[in-house]
Amino acid sequence: MAATIGRICGVQLLKSSNRAVLQQINNFSTTRTWSKTQKRFLATMGMLAGGAGALVYALEQSVEASGTEVHAPQLPWSHSGLISSLDHASIRRGYEVYKQVCAACHSMRYIAYRNLVGVSHTEAEAKAEAEEIQVRDGPNEAGDYFMRPGKLSDYFPNPYANEEAARAANNGAFPPDLSYITLARKGGEDYIFALLTGYVDAPAGIVLREGQHYNPYFPGGAISMAQALYNEVLEYEDGTPASASQLAKDVSTFLKWCSEPHWDERKQMFIKAVGMFTLLGVLAYYIKRHKWSVLKSRKIVFNPKKSDK
Repeated sequence: MAATIGRICGVQLLKSSNRAVLQQINNFSTTRTWSKTQKRFLATMGMLAGGAGALVYALEQSVEASGTEVHAPQLPWSHSGLISSLDHASIRRGYEVYKQVCAACHSMRYIAYRNLVGVSHTEAEAKAEAEEIQVRDGPNEAGDYFMRPGKLSDYFPNPYANEEAARAANNGAFPPDLSYITLARKGGEDYIFALLTGYVDAPAGIVLREGQHYNPYFPGGAISMAQALYNEVLEYEDGTPASASQLAKDVSTFLKWCSEPHWDERKQMFIKAVGMFTLLGVLAYYIKRHKWSVLKSRKIVFNPKKSDK
């Protein structure tokens, strides 16, 4: 008898609690129901956002397709991997190419000789490189300016006194600064390599002005910079064969490092972060399993004899 009454009461209690839960759900759903105006507004905004994104993508593709330049192919650089570092021997050779070929026209005003220390040169070698230049300094105690040998804190010298002098020496074209050129050009080092090795004769119908040359990788094709890299145009200190492609590869790697001098440190931090978060993830999983093992392994048994009492 007691068990029967308990079952009836239990059913009634369950029914009442179910009604309360259903009522709360209905109230929540009615309060959260959006009006037709709100739904239309959200649908309109979604359509406009999607249309704008599709339009921007279509315009970008049309601009790229209508361009006259040839897009640089992706090359298998040794630093292209997820955790790959730059080739420091190539950086040193690339500095030689810049110093002997590129520095005659292009500046690197954001790179100092101290940046070479520990990357491509020792401290003594970097000091020797800096002392080869003359830097205007002063005023001294007499109020006069003077020339002194360069120091590690000095930046790479500018080949021209100002922009006007640079344009006058290059038929009106201004040679860009190369400090961040791989970040400033689409394609990065792929573009630099393709540009340096892509000089060809102008096709029929292309008229070049005096002092211009044809390079399909340059926007418009007509470029004021003449081809600078040829086979054996210089000799490497380490004896590497100085072919035109090797020169272009090395100077492209050097310019990549100039644009991102913390490349190797960032890769090292990535490796450390992956290892640290992997260890923390395993530890968190173990703690989660340990804390929830008591709840997940418990066993609930219904004893009808005790309920009848």
